[in-house]
Amino acid sequence: MNNFKTKDFSYELPEGLIAQTPIKERDHSRLLVLDKERGTISHRHFYNIIEYLNQGDCLVINDTKVLPARLFGVRSSGALVEFLLLKRIDHNKWETLVKPGKKAKIGTEIIFKEGILRGKIIDILNEGTRLVEFQYSGIFEEILDKLGEMPLPPYIHEKLEDRDRYQTIYANNLGSAAAPTAGLHFNENLLKEIAEKKVSIAKLTLHVGLGTFRPVKTEYISEHTMHSEYYQLDDSEAEKINLAKKAGKKIVSVGTTTTRTLETIGDSKGMVKPCQGWTDIFIYPGYNYKVVDSLITNFHLPESTLLMLVSALAGKENIMKAYKEAVNRQYRFFSFGDAMLIK
Repeated sequence: MNNFKTKDFSYELPEGLIAQTPIKERDHSRLLVLDKERGTISHRHFYNIIEYLNQGDCLVINDTKVLPARLFGVRSSGALVEFLLLKRIDHNKWETLVKPGKKAKIGTEIIFKEGILRGKIIDILNEGTRLVEFQYSGIFEEILDKLGEMPLPPYIHEKLEDRDRYQTIYANNLGSAAAPTAGLHFNENLLKEIAEKKVSIAKLTLHVGLGTFRPVKTEYISEHTMHSEYYQLDDSEAEKINLAKKAGKKIVSVGTTTTRTLETIGDSKGMVKPCQGWTDIFIYPGYNYKVVDSLITNFHLPESTLLMLVSALAGKENIMKAYKEAVNRQYRFFSFGDAMLIK
């Protein structure tokens, strides 16, 4: 594999182009279409995506659902504490990011909303991260739905008025700490049109961890260690993907999370098997894709593993050229931003 440096994936982005709120109509975002073979770029809208999908192709989506995982409580002293749930360890124990971390000692108790929910720190995992045991009556997910806020990425500073806008319309399996944002552009009507065109739609689940926002801090990208995330693919959905592959049709992946899952479980011929597990696959230029032919994605942070993943599919020079043009044409970037199709 090529020994790229992290700084090779840097680009200039004016802060004003970081989308702070979703646009009114999901499928009205702009769409930059990059032809990875020719290196050509065209500018469309997301509802035009159907023109790039053909009968027999398989569109693969991630049906994970974001937990309203940000909680605000108080210690016995009255001091405010912020919790961000990262990973369920047991039915009432969670790996949790706690702010401020310095005072989050073992035995500290936090009360949420007049005692509807209580949390006790039972172990220190690392700086800022604690193992928390919760006490409550009823169903934890229902309590979380009442008390929790969406864990928006750190670059979004505006309050989200409708938290459903940080969920895809097909979100089903609760467990993500962040949304698979490429899927936010689809609405019911567009999915219906895609199905009517006899494009199969396959679902898988990958629960997105906050490690997706973790910057690459090594000089060479090959030295970076990826976080791991849980995935699952069922029998019927694997069959849809394999039927399209056998027929020589395109596998169109919606998002980097879907892509990482497919490339984790695909064999050398691009076939997939129903399975579940954890993936820490790191895809960067030099990687040969096995399953994914085309990718629908958003615009990613400079020097991020996601930018490296798309560069592996389209070629680094093509991606950096496309990003430069997106900046010049004032596309909206990151989670609530515009989309790109690599075809």
